[in-house]
Amino acid sequence: MAATFSILTSCVVTKKTVYFNDLPDTAKFKSSQVADFKEPIIQADDILSITVQTVDPAITAAVNQVSAMSPSGSLQANGTAVSGFLVDKNGTVSIPILGTLKLAGLTTFKARELVQQKAALYFKDPSVQIRFINFKITVLGEVAKPATYTVPNEKVSILDALGMAGDLTIYGLRENVLLVRDQDGKKDFIRFNLNSSEIFKSPYFYLKQNDVVYVEPGKGKVAANNAARTQSFAVIGSIVSVLIVLISRF
Repeated sequence: MAATFSILTSCVVTKKTVYFNDLPDTAKFKSSQVADFKEPIIQADDILSITVQTVDPAITAAVNQVSAMSPSGSLQANGTAVSGFLVDKNGTVSIPILGTLKLAGLTTFKARELVQQKAALYFKDPSVQIRFINFKITVLGEVAKPATYTVPNEKVSILDALGMAGDLTIYGLRENVLLVRDQDGKKDFIRFNLNSSEIFKSPYFYLKQNDVVYVEPGKGKVAANNAARTQSFAVIGSIVSVLIVLISRF
């Protein structure tokens, strides 16, 4: 009877621990639908790396030097100081020689086209590269390494974020992972079930800058904390009892 109960309990725990456990055990399985990736939009207070290249690097040195050293866009990311072009409250960026350009509301692809058109007025056959410097994702709760991570790639999923944080601990509640997102001045709260492959279809599967992922602790963590606390009280009680006996003998 005890063995049967142990086997059943083990199966339940394993099912709750394994990701996407609703998928069949076959390598031939293919999902018919996945979430669409939407490029992130440049917003006020974003910091961008903007590089203009030509055949002669010396010609565009003034632009690129500011991109790398502008103190107006400096910040601390994972303990490392980085800097670039700051998008101001009006959504504009001031670039030496090229002037002030409004980039807020654009993807980095569209922003690159705009900057390249402007740069073509001053340089011959310029090539422009733009990327986010402060594309940050915060992962909190029952993960191995909770922290704020700066992501060099715009296409980052919730699974990527959990991977950067060292994955969930054994106590993490996999069926109720919370995503907190700032959207048009409001907070969106979305729940994910990592035990289900339906997560790949979610429109929130791919994260946006400044998203926060929180992994809630399960009952096992509470039980472990209570057990540790009970053990501590037991040890303290034993020490007190021994002291009382010793004092009474003297």
